[in-house]
Amino acid sequence: MLKAVFALLARDLRLARRRAGESLLVVAFFVLALTLFPLGVGASPDILARIGTGVIWVLALLAVLLGLERLFQPDLEDGSLEQLLLSVAPLELLVAVRCLAHWLGTGLLLALSSPLLAILAHLPSEALWALPLSLLLGTPTLTLVGAIGAALLAGSGRGAMLAALLVLPLEIPVLIFGLAAAEALIAGTDARAALLFLGAFFLGALALAPFAVAAALRLALE
Repeated sequence: MLKAVFALLARDLRLARRRAGESLLVVAFFVLALTLFPLGVGASPDILARIGTGVIWVLALLAVLLGLERLFQPDLEDGSLEQLLLSVAPLELLVAVRCLAHWLGTGLLLALSSPLLAILAHLPSEALWALPLSLLLGTPTLTLVGAIGAALLAGSGRGAMLAALLVLPLEIPVLIFGLAAAEALIAGTDARAALLFLGAFFLGALALAPFAVAAALRLALE
C-alpha cells in the first residue's frame, strides 16, 4: 500500500515539474495582482502598510482557488482516475496525497513568495516571517477544502469558477484567522489563539476532506 502511495506522489510531482508553467502562473497572479493594487487605492506607503496583510491573504485565497480545476479533471479525462479506484491503497489516502502534491505546487510557492509581496506592500520587517508562517498553516486547509469543490464538479465541465463559489464560504474562516495570526505576529501581540484555530482547521480538514472528496469522485465515475 505504501508503495502505491509513494508512486502516486512521485508521479504527481513529476507532472507538476513538467507543468511548472501552471504553478508559476498562479504565483505570477499572486505577485502581479498586488503590484496593480496601488493603482486603485493609491501608492501611499501608509495605506499599503495598513491594508497590505489583508490584501495578500485574499490574493493567496484566490490563487489557490484558481488552481482547483487541474486537481482531478486531468485524471478524469485520461482515465487514470479509474486506476486510482482500483489501487490497493484506499482512495481517501490517495486523495490526501494528491492534495499534498497540489499544495507543494501552489500553497508552498505562495508562502515562499509572500516576503516579496510584504516588501512591495511596505509592511514591517516582521511580516517577512509572519506572512509565510500564517500561509504555511492556512494554505493546506484551503487546498483540502477546495478539493471538495473540485471533486464535486469533476466531469461537469463547469471549470474552477463554480468550484470556487461552492467552497468559498468554507474558506472564509481560514482567511479570517490567517489574517488575524499574521497581523498579531507583525504587531508583536499574542497570536496563539489564531494559530491554534488555523491548526484546528487543518486537522479537521485533513480528517474529513479526503472522505468527502473520495465520495464525490466515486459519484463522478458512476
